[in-house]
Amino acid sequence: MPNTRSLSPVAARALADATPDVFWTDRAERPPARSQLTGAGHRADLVVVGGGYTGLWAAIQAKEDDPARDVVVLEAGRLGTGASGRNGGFVSPSLTHGLAQGLAQWPDEIETLERLGAENFAAIETALTAYGIDADFHLPGELTLALTDLQVPAVREAYELHRAHGVDVQLLDAATARERVASPMYRAGMFDPHVGLVDPARLVWGLARAAESLGVRLHEDTAVTGFETDGAGVRVRTEWGSVHAGRVVVGTNAYRGVLKRFSAWVLPVYDHVLMTEPLSPGQLAAIGWQGREGLTDAGNQFHYYRRTLDDRILFGGYDANYHFPGRIDADLEQSDASHGLLAEHFFRIFPQLDGLSFTHRWGGVIDTTSRFTPVFGTALGGRLAYAVGYTGLGVASTRFGARVALDLVDGRDTEVTRLEMVRRKPIPFPPEPIRSAAVRTTRASLAAEDRTGRRNLWLRALDRIGVGFDS
Repeated sequence: MPNTRSLSPVAARALADATPDVFWTDRAERPPARSQLTGAGHRADLVVVGGGYTGLWAAIQAKEDDPARDVVVLEAGRLGTGASGRNGGFVSPSLTHGLAQGLAQWPDEIETLERLGAENFAAIETALTAYGIDADFHLPGELTLALTDLQVPAVREAYELHRAHGVDVQLLDAATARERVASPMYRAGMFDPHVGLVDPARLVWGLARAAESLGVRLHEDTAVTGFETDGAGVRVRTEWGSVHAGRVVVGTNAYRGVLKRFSAWVLPVYDHVLMTEPLSPGQLAAIGWQGREGLTDAGNQFHYYRRTLDDRILFGGYDANYHFPGRIDADLEQSDASHGLLAEHFFRIFPQLDGLSFTHRWGGVIDTTSRFTPVFGTALGGRLAYAVGYTGLGVASTRFGARVALDLVDGRDTEVTRLEMVRRKPIPFPPEPIRSAAVRTTRASLAAEDRTGRRNLWLRALDRIGVGFDS
């Protein structure tokens, strides 16, 4: 039972019976677990570590490149239990965490990155059709909304930036924004028609079936415990056995696993989410939202929310939490404080939905980097490649990350491997306890900017050294 004593009566009632589980995977259609990999003596041309979006896209693309390639995917838990099965389902074509971030980090490559992002997005749509993956994919676009007067200039600046780079976004005043979605808090908005929405778990399950249809072998509940070079390949050790691989691709999100180097670049941050019961016809009429756009707001601490195809509302974000010293634990997925804060914010945005209940509450760990975009690289003399650090915008960009990792591990000199984004690592995070202090200072500074509209010395210093908070 959640602790709701400090909440308003409206929020407390709404949270009272919420199931502490992920809505997307808490369904009868969830497929049974695949077998574990047990015993020694297994062999494969390519072993993919991680059965989320990155790993499954890597397996699929590897087989598309070479149908004769023997590919094995090893997942430590169940498919979809990590970030790939518990996110908001926003599918953005951006590879750079947004246009502003891309311009700040890679101004000379931004046109190439935007083109590659659009091509990657189109390839996902093509793959969903080709493999018959029913993941509720649709393209309603995204509204970025100003919830305060201080956020209005940020929305206008984003609109002007996108228009200057040929993106056909629309600027909405308060009245027009509220005509689309009825909230007394909306002051302005920007509509981007190029963002899609998807059911995250159905996407994972569909990609897994597609991979198997190509001959990929999938093993769940098989945690990798180590790697060692073995002849021209790599011996991949697991809890229950081992497999000899010619090459290895690692896509493990925030989970460091056996590559400790990830801790320098990847910060595990917990994000929390609520899902409502289906809205009644009267409740739907009260909020409008006929376009089913994905919604977010223009603050540093921002919400993301969407109307599902069965007329629920997913509401998440805002209160991201880092736990010393980079702790990842299932116990951290439930937070009375964070879920309570989300419930309070939900009813401030939609006061007309008083009486609506939340059916599910969950959390998950995001693999953020200092520049908010992935880190790529190789290890074990080039026999292993990795792509991690998607910072919450990975539903689409994981396919691109998988492409990069495959090209790297195969030693290909391609357009994507030549990108500065791929060749240059993000600024590393400092060691503990400095890391925790820096996270607390940054978080407090971002919250202060949201309240005052002023960027303090700490944030300006991070801007100068290339840390990604200036978008």
